Amino acid sequence: MSNRRLNLVKSRLFWLRLFAAIFSSSFLIPNFGNQPAQAQVTEYCQLSTAAVKAKENLRLSAFKGNQDAQSRYQQLLQQHAQQLQTCRSRTWPQTQAVWLRLYPCDIRPGTLDYIMDRIVNRGYNQVYLEVFYDGQVLLPAAANPTVWPSVIRTPGSENVDLLATAIQKGRQRGLKVYSWMFTTNFGYTYAQRKDREGAIARNGKGQTSLYVVDNGSQVFVDPYNPQAKRDYFQMVQEVLRRRPDGLLFDYVRYPRQAGSNSIATKVSDLWLFSQATQEALFNRAQNYKGLELIRRFLSKGYVTAGDIGEVDRLYPQEGEPMWQGRIPPPQQKSILSPTARQPLLQSELWLLAVAHAMQGIVDFVALASYPAKQVGIPSGVVFFPDGNQTVGQGYDSRLQPWDRFPTSLEWHPMAYATCSKASCIAEQVQRVLSIAPSNTQVIPALAGKWGGSVSNRPSLEAQMQALRKFAPQLKGVSHFAYSWQYPQNDSDRKFCRFK
Repeated sequence: MSNRRLNLVKSRLFWLRLFAAIFSSSFLIPNFGNQPAQAQVTEYCQLSTAAVKAKENLRLSAFKGNQDAQSRYQQLLQQHAQQLQTCRSRTWPQTQAVWLRLYPCDIRPGTLDYIMDRIVNRGYNQVYLEVFYDGQVLLPAAANPTVWPSVIRTPGSENVDLLATAIQKGRQRGLKVYSWMFTTNFGYTYAQRKDREGAIARNGKGQTSLYVVDNGSQVFVDPYNPQAKRDYFQMVQEVLRRRPDGLLFDYVRYPRQAGSNSIATKVSDLWLFSQATQEALFNRAQNYKGLELIRRFLSKGYVTAGDIGEVDRLYPQEGEPMWQGRIPPPQQKSILSPTARQPLLQSELWLLAVAHAMQGIVDFVALASYPAKQVGIPSGVVFFPDGNQTVGQGYDSRLQPWDRFPTSLEWHPMAYATCSKASCIAEQVQRVLSIAPSNTQVIPALAGKWGGSVSNRPSLEAQMQALRKFAPQLKGVSHFAYSWQYPQNDSDRKFCRFK
C-alpha cells in the first residue's frame, strides 16, 4: 500500500473515531481512573451497574471535599438527566414514577443525593414525595403555620426545609417532584385538638374513624366542615410555596372498615352525623315536606307510611316532598296512598344520603386542587379501583366516588390486587380505563419491586408487561414504593439516631 493510501486510511479512521466519540459522549461516564465507562440502559431506562458504581464513587469523593470529583459529579448528574429524558421519550411508559417518604434523618448531608441518584438509576423520571401524612407535614418547624406538627422536630433543625431541598435535588437530576398528600385523613394529632372536635366525621353509631380503623392512627374529617376546609387549604398553599411539579391527593374517601362493616347498607353506616354534613344535607331539601322526611330518615334510618301521611298533613299546600335531584313519579300524590309511596320515598332517601356523602368528597377535592390550578400546577387523585362499587343493596364503606372526579385531574388508580399473577392487576386498570372519559390521564400505581415477587404480587417487570397492552392510552405508571425496592435503606433512615 502506498504512503498516500496509508495516510488516507489513517485519516478516515481518525475521523471515524472522532465522530464516534462525539456522538457517544452523552453515554460516557468518567470514573476515577479517567477511563470512560459505558452507561448502558435496560428495557426500563435503568442504568448499568458500571454507570451506577461510577456515579456513587464520584458522589462519595465529592462528599469528602474533592473539588474535582464534585465538578465531575455535577456534570454526570446533568448527563444522566439528559440520557433519562431521551430514553423515557422513546420508551413506554413515558412517565415512570416512584413513591417516596422521607424521614427526619434525611436531613443529614448527602442522604438526599444518594436517594435521588438511586431513583434515577432505576429509570424513574418522576418522584411522588409524601409531604402530609399521619397527622404531620413536611414543612420547616420554624415556617409551619398549619395546625399539624412538622415531620422534622429534631432540635437545631427548625429551619431545615426538606421539601424544598428534595424538589431542588430532584430537578437537578431531571426528575419531576410531585407533593403527595393525605386528604380527608387528617391524622391522630388533629383529633387531639379540642378546638377541632366538630370537624371530625361521625357515623350514626356515635363513632369516629379512630374506633373503626385497626391502627387507631387515621382520623377522617367531615368534608363539609368549614374549619377542616380552611386548615387543609392553608396547608396546600404552604406546600405550593415550594413550587412542586404537581400535587397528588391520597385518602380521598371515608374509612375502610372490616368484615360486615365493609359494606354500608344503612344510614347509620354513613359518615353523615357531624353538624356541617347534616346542615348541608338539610339544605338539599327543596320544600318543607322534603326537609321533614330527610330529618326523620336520618334520625331513624327509615320512614314509614305514617311519617309520610303526617308530613302531608303538616304541609297540605305543598305537593310531593322534594330535594335536589328528585324527579317525582308522574302519579299525583292524591292518587297514591302513603303506604304505596313509602317504598319509593325510602329508596330515594337512601340514595340521597349516599350521594350526599360522596359529593362531600368530590367537593373537597375541588377545593384542595384549586390553589394548584390557579398557578398552573397539575393535580391528581389517588384511589382504589373498587372503592366506588355497589355490593348488593349496599356500597363499599369507603364511598370513594372516583368516577365523578373531574377529568382535569390526573387519575391514579392503586392497582394493588393480590392474586400472585398480573392478570387481576390488569383487570383493575381495565375497569378504570373503561369508565374514564377519553380525555382522562390515567396513571396506575403498582405495588412491588424489580426482579422478584413480594406480598403475593408478581415482579414489577411482570406487572408492567401486563399493562403494556393498554398503551398508548396509558402513558404513565408509578411504583409503590421506594421503601419496597430498598427496604434496608428505608429502615436505616427511619430508625437512625443523630449523634
